[in-house]
Amino acid sequence: MTDYEADVEKTQMMDNDNDDEDEAKHAKFKNRRYTLLKPPGFGKPSVYHGLVVIFLEFFAWGLLTNPVISTLNKTFPTHTFLMNGVIHGVKGLLTFLSSPLLGAYSDVWGRKSFLLITVFFTCCPIPLMKISPMWYFALISISGLFSVTFSVVYSYVADVTDENSRSAAYGLVTATFAASLITSPAIGAHLARLYSENFVIALGTAVAILDLIFIFFVVPESLPERLRTDQKISWDKIDPFAALRNITHDRFICLICLIVLLSYLPEAGQYSCFFVYLRLMLGFSEDEIAYFIAFVGIFSCIAQTALLACLQRYFGSKETIMVGLFFQIVQLAAYGIATSNWVMWFAGGLAALSSVTYPSISAFVSVYAKDNQQGLVQGMVNGVRGLCNGLGPALFGFIFYLFDVNLNESVSPTLSTTMPTRLNHTSIRVMEKQMYLSMLTRDVPGPPFLFGALLATVALMFCLLLPNSKPESNGLYVDARIIEQKARLLNLESDSHDHVLT
Repeated sequence: MTDYEADVEKTQMMDNDNDDEDEAKHAKFKNRRYTLLKPPGFGKPSVYHGLVVIFLEFFAWGLLTNPVISTLNKTFPTHTFLMNGVIHGVKGLLTFLSSPLLGAYSDVWGRKSFLLITVFFTCCPIPLMKISPMWYFALISISGLFSVTFSVVYSYVADVTDENSRSAAYGLVTATFAASLITSPAIGAHLARLYSENFVIALGTAVAILDLIFIFFVVPESLPERLRTDQKISWDKIDPFAALRNITHDRFICLICLIVLLSYLPEAGQYSCFFVYLRLMLGFSEDEIAYFIAFVGIFSCIAQTALLACLQRYFGSKETIMVGLFFQIVQLAAYGIATSNWVMWFAGGLAALSSVTYPSISAFVSVYAKDNQQGLVQGMVNGVRGLCNGLGPALFGFIFYLFDVNLNESVSPTLSTTMPTRLNHTSIRVMEKQMYLSMLTRDVPGPPFLFGALLATVALMFCLLLPNSKPESNGLYVDARIIEQKARLLNLESDSHDHVLT
């Protein structure tokens, strides 16, 4: 080897060493930048990280129960609940279209980023409630594009649990949602009386900001790199209707989405108007409404933890769904015909027992989804639920309108401006008493609730077509595992893999 060749080889080795050093520095810089932009969080990912996220978000909105009703009445003094249905209808439609898409991309980019996005856009309208009510309701509608927190949290929980413990974990998620509403409406009403509604809105905003800080700094990523699907962005991937067409391609997911549609439609409708219905129909005071919410919330926590675990262990997901639907049918029928307070309290207990339905559905669906498709599947189911969140309030408001039941809580402007304050309160009570007596003379006090009971009955019938999931004595879902092996949900690539192997 000549001296020239030796010098060339030495130069090449030095260049290679410099390239390796540059690559190492670049990787180190990239990792440091990733850590700054997306902190790894504390500890290992667990169910409790998702529970805190759910609790803080819905606690913030629970504080605003009374301010939302008053803002809605002041902004839309005529046909309040019809406008409420339109606003939430737009939001629900956007959620229905975007939820499968966001769920699928959370399988690509991870759960933490989408938790930040969903919580931010869901809570960003809160500060505008008093600043600009029209912009507040506009943002409420637009936020439906990203209001899929439940879908992402369910996917997060699916990443950190196995099939046997997943149903109980989903029960904890929905129980945490109920727990966030046990005290927050009462706390919000009490603080509004002590200070003002503006103080309550500021507190709700602070809780939402705390939730975002918790996600950014504390929540770790639950989806490992090895389980993330390698997908490129294309129109086929971002087309929301592609996910809708997938619902009809699989018989099981089609049945599940139909059951969710028929059961959650009346549930979403009653949540949108039930508090004012209690106030005007049965004369509940604000404190009684807060106690009623706490009562239902406490029983919901018990039902979604102890009762759900027992039903899942000894009967299975399908039977648990049917039990929940049965309680929902009786509860809605009681709401529709009740004319006394004790019937409403009894029906509230049944509503708490019926809350085992949705976590059982989510657990049942998760058995059929691959580990890297949990976000897509849960997004499809949650998208139907988002559609119900929009159609439910509109349906109930329209039925109340058809039966000439006006649930507006506002008072005539002439009375409110010309009479003294003490006389105003007297006139409000007289008007509520007149509404109460007029509604008691109806053959059916609550027509939408009876229609909802009919929908839930149809959902119970469709539930009979689901595959069996009854566990054996050892508690393992053997039947579900066999069905899963025969047909994996959305296993769209199985045919292509078979051709490659052959």
